Amino acid sequence: MKILIWTQYFWPENFHINTVAFDLKARGVDVTVLTGKPNYPGGRVFDGYKASGLKREECSGIEVIRIPLVPRGGARKGIALNYLSFVVSGYLFAPYALRGREFDIVFVYAPSPLLQALPAIFISWLKRAPLMIWVQDIWPDVLVATGVTKNRWILRAVGIVVRYIYQFSDSILIQSEGFRASVERWTSRKDRIRFFPNSADDQSQIHVNSEKNVQLSKKIAEKFSIVFAGNIGSAQACEIIIDAAKLLQNVPSIIFHLVGSGSMADLVCRSIAENKLPNVTMIGRMPAEDMPLIFSKASVLLLTLRDEPALSSTIPSKLQSYLAAGRPVIASCNGEAASVVAKANAGLACPAGDATALADAVLKLFQMTPEERSRLGENGRAYFEAHYRLQSRITELVTHIQDVIARYQFPGRQA
Repeated sequence: MKILIWTQYFWPENFHINTVAFDLKARGVDVTVLTGKPNYPGGRVFDGYKASGLKREECSGIEVIRIPLVPRGGARKGIALNYLSFVVSGYLFAPYALRGREFDIVFVYAPSPLLQALPAIFISWLKRAPLMIWVQDIWPDVLVATGVTKNRWILRAVGIVVRYIYQFSDSILIQSEGFRASVERWTSRKDRIRFFPNSADDQSQIHVNSEKNVQLSKKIAEKFSIVFAGNIGSAQACEIIIDAAKLLQNVPSIIFHLVGSGSMADLVCRSIAENKLPNVTMIGRMPAEDMPLIFSKASVLLLTLRDEPALSSTIPSKLQSYLAAGRPVIASCNGEAASVVAKANAGLACPAGDATALADAVLKLFQMTPEERSRLGENGRAYFEAHYRLQSRITELVTHIQDVIARYQFPGRQA
């Protein structure tokens, strides 16, 4: 089976599609990845790459084809150009880069922007292969949720494009059941929609590969540490963490660690300095392979999201990694992610945007016995094993891909 994974983001950028692609390859699937030049989340093209030109490389036995794009930069205008450039580059460069190649299916990994699927539709038609799209953010709703735009004409235009994308998708995977109603609004083919959540590697397999990681993990283990990991952007509402930290300054044993980077990282860093908060540290971006050790030393793992309907319907992929780590979780958010934590009895949930409730949740866990906190972590690990283990989910994905290929076979191919 030959799969073309179409994704704007891929290793060395840290996205869930990386582990999916590597696991598929390990199962003997012929995987090719069409992606852009790595620049997320910092906004600058990573060392060893340049924004222009085509680049071919091999990653764990997978052929990776990189097409040019405009780096994100730090401003909203730069992010918009980044999105648009990948779409344009997909039309201009992908047909040439993939010439002479045949694929059984085109699989689009679709966090924002969903618009990246547009040239994949063309490639799907050109290669006479069915198109599968894995929806990670619901468009156009997410544009309002993240404050990009509330202009109804822009949203209407984006909605037309979203409808077009779904119309030409032979299978639409949604990472959260909370997405279903929104996706159904934009397609008449509701039978093509299938729930397929994100998954995670087994976090119990800890690899120590840097002195920095060892020292950081020791520092985290010294106190009652609340670890937030991942993108620090507008959707994550990290200002709530700062406000909660202010309320907990009188408990010196409690400290917050923010591991990651993003568009709001500088603002959060300034806020920590301005408020002279000794109980919040900004660690910066760490390699994905370092995270299991960091998670294992945390007292609590923290997930935050803004109070927006589009965000309440999502389940950030880091939640699966949190549960796999077997540590208690605080979900400072509404909707699906909070519901998972409650169902798993893996920690505490509190309303999005409520710093007082977040501080109270931290204190409640702090006042529990180590045995009580350990049980919460074990509950989360058990829920992960039952619902989110990577190997089980990839088996399901392969079976579904085979069904889609069998159902939507084309009489001939054009390379």
